[in-house]
Amino acid sequence: MHLLVRWLLAPLARLLYRPIVQGAENVPRHGPVIIAANHRAAVDTAVIALTARRPVSFLGKAEYFTGRGLKGRALASFLSALGYVPVDRANAKAGLAALAAAREVLEADGAFAIYPEGTRSLDGRLHRGHTGVATLALDTGAVVVPAALVGTERVQPVGKRFPRIRRVTVRYGAPLDFSRYDGLAGSSMIRRAVTDEIMDAIAVLSQQEYVDRYHQRPAA
Repeated sequence: MHLLVRWLLAPLARLLYRPIVQGAENVPRHGPVIIAANHRAAVDTAVIALTARRPVSFLGKAEYFTGRGLKGRALASFLSALGYVPVDRANAKAGLAALAAAREVLEADGAFAIYPEGTRSLDGRLHRGHTGVATLALDTGAVVVPAALVGTERVQPVGKRFPRIRRVTVRYGAPLDFSRYDGLAGSSMIRRAVTDEIMDAIAVLSQQEYVDRYHQRPAA
C-alpha cells in the first residue's frame, strides 16, 4: 500500500490537481519537524502528504480504522500508508496516547503534521489553537513549520463524499524555533504563548480571519 500511494496515486493526484506549492523549501528535509496547518477539508491531510517533500505522519479519527469487512480494512490500510495515527477524540487518555505516538515520530527525527484548531473550520475562519502542538514542540525540540491550505474546501465541501478536481494552494512558512523556552514545557502560559505564535503565523499565510476562541466540534 505504501508503494501504491508513493509511486502511483501521488503522481496521479499531482497531475490531476496541479497544486500550487509555495515555500516548500521551508520544510526541512531531515530532522524532527512539526507541520502545523489550518484545516478546511477532509482532503487536507492528503494535500500535505503530497507536497511536504518528505514522509509525514498525522493524527486521524479512530473510527476511520475500525470499519469492518474488506472495505474497512482497505481504508485503514490506505490511511496507514498516508501516515495516519488513530486517535479517539472523545477519550482524553487516548488523545494523550496519540500525542505520545506523535512524540515517538519526532524523537525518531520524523515529520508530524497537526491541525491546532482540532477540527475542520466550518465557517472559513481560523480559530484558537489547542496547546498540544506547543507541548510536542517543547518536549521534543522540533521546529514548527506553519502551513496554510487554500481552496481545499472547494475540492471536498462538507457533506460531499467524493473530491472534485479544483486547484489548491499550499503555503509553507519559515520554521519557528522555540528552543528559547527549553525547560519550560510545564508552564501553561508558555504553551499558550507558543501556540498563539504558531496560529499567528498560520493566519498570515492563510489570510483567514482569526477568532480567539475554540471551534465547536461538529456533532458525531
